[in-house]
Amino acid sequence: MSVFDDALKRINDSAKLVNEDVSFLQAPERVLMTNFPVKIKGVTKYFTGYRVQYNSLLGPTKGGIRFSPEVNIDEVKALALWMTVKNALAGIPYGGAKGGVTVDTKSLSVEELESVTRAFTRSIKDFIGKDIDVPAPDVYTTPQVMAWILDEFESIKGRHEPGLITGKPLILGGSLGRDKSTALGAYFIVKEVMGKSSVIVQGFGNAGLNIALMLYNDGYKIVGTSDSKFGVYSEAGINVNELIKHKDKTGSVKDFPLTKNVSNEELLSLPCDLLIPAAVENVITNVNASLVKAKIIVEVANGPISPEADVILNSKGVIVYPDVLCNAGGVIVSYFEWVQNNMGYYWSEKEVNDKLKIKMISNLNRMTNLSRELKCSLRESAYALAIKDLVSARKLRGK
Repeated sequence: MSVFDDALKRINDSAKLVNEDVSFLQAPERVLMTNFPVKIKGVTKYFTGYRVQYNSLLGPTKGGIRFSPEVNIDEVKALALWMTVKNALAGIPYGGAKGGVTVDTKSLSVEELESVTRAFTRSIKDFIGKDIDVPAPDVYTTPQVMAWILDEFESIKGRHEPGLITGKPLILGGSLGRDKSTALGAYFIVKEVMGKSSVIVQGFGNAGLNIALMLYNDGYKIVGTSDSKFGVYSEAGINVNELIKHKDKTGSVKDFPLTKNVSNEELLSLPCDLLIPAAVENVITNVNASLVKAKIIVEVANGPISPEADVILNSKGVIVYPDVLCNAGGVIVSYFEWVQNNMGYYWSEKEVNDKLKIKMISNLNRMTNLSRELKCSLRESAYALAIKDLVSARKLRGK
């Protein structure tokens, strides 16, 4: 089953719980595929880019742009569908979208990366805008990449439009608190559902590192974590501040003092109270789900648990707080950035974080209450809430 088929299955299964017709969500509204030339080291190379605008019932479509060799249309469609659900569940006036370019950014110089970014922007310029489709950072894209997209778009259109894109540098209209918002949103969920306990965080990128640090500083015991290649584990706990210094110095978490080196796969099955997958999709499958020892899983990555694994974890009594709730901090603060851009007035970081906390806890409570009412999983409840809002909007629009 493809990643997109997985996403559709979750939608369709949840729709049955609330007896709603979701035929309108079986395919995206618009799929844009581009093939654009860029001169790299004196040779013209062609790159493939995508932008999927899945559904716009609730507002302009919204979702990140990722630059990765693995980017393909099936993945982008699935991520755009997840964004549709996530934005509806979050209660923000956006539809769902996603984009990407199939490129290895590590093989490019800064100048070449800028050229690829600007060329991709030119190829999608007529399909994005603050009231149409609002991109944001994602895998291997940064505030600098967002700045290049904004500049290229504004140069072509001949006007300033900071609300075109979120995740920008502060000086160009970015929001305070955006850089750590995904981790902070998930941190608010963890604080609400679980007391001080032992935690494994799989993934030590922006979201994984920051939530590990937040929880460590708050008294949670971080017993394991991993980067893209290696993991470390210590039943006694890991000093996350020192681990960050070690990774900055060596380039990896491997061989951190007083820990045991483990693989990414092994890390998922080691003892802990709370497991936080914060790396990539499909890391917990029917192959390893039975080995998971955590009592609670908080998904910070997109789609880290396969549908088959969900069934196994549920049978074991593992409570899973789904990605569409837990990692929504990034898009919620992106929405705050867009609002600030559109009104030309900017909030303090405390105001942003306070508003984020209210949103995250409110959505958690809505999801939990419906789960009890329907006697279903938290994931099914989250999807059902999003579906009900999307169906309601569709009916009110007379469609």
